[in-house]
Amino acid sequence: MDSETQTVSTGQKWTKLGWALGILPALLLLFSATAKFIQPTGMEESLKPLGWRIDQMVGLGILEAALAIIYLIPPTRILGAILITAYMGGAIATHVRIGDFFIVVHILIGVLVWLGVWLRDPRLRPLMPITS
Repeated sequence: MDSETQTVSTGQKWTKLGWALGILPALLLLFSATAKFIQPTGMEESLKPLGWRIDQMVGLGILEAALAIIYLIPPTRILGAILITAYMGGAIATHVRIGDFFIVVHILIGVLVWLGVWLRDPRLRPLMPITS
């Protein structure tokens, strides 16, 4: 091994993993926002059981895109995580209200958001201890 080769610290590895995990929910939110802007055929029918109207989708799409951006900006990532958690809570409540219990994706997004922040920000580790 070359003496100039730098080793990657464990903290840097966790931070990279945190970014990788954190990008996933942001991409899902951006994908969902894009669908709300495009409004593909059949979207209006799929919204009826949820109690949403098609004219409300652009506003929700803007909100989802804004949440993803706030979460991806390092100084505002914790605020973004809190806001995404609240948004996912609303999505879960909407689905449970109509008897649709396929909420795993929403829960997974919330878990990935906080796991990504936890891995990237060592200040959170004492607040959210994960012990073996």
